[in-house]
Amino acid sequence: MPRYHFHIHDGVSIPDPVGRELPDLAAAQRVAIRFAAEMIEPISDIWSGHEWRLEVTDAHGLTLFLLDFVGTLAPAAQQHGSQDGSTR
Repeated sequence: MPRYHFHIHDGVSIPDPVGRELPDLAAAQRVAIRFAAEMIEPISDIWSGHEWRLEVTDAHGLTLFLLDFVGTLAPAAQQHGSQDGSTR
């Protein structure tokens, strides 16, 4: 099975030297989406324009795809008094 590496970039690069064996690119995309959700959920400053990227490469370091995230509150959301982006 091919090996995929999931590297995090959020102002600091955190490489994934071990990677994970997965059956195909579609499986790597599913894992990347779940992994990204777990990683960005606790980032408190995501709504202040904090940029976060997940780069997925093959075993040779070739970039296969990227997931980029940045949260920006619109002025209307700020008028509602929610600074964390929640809809309480």
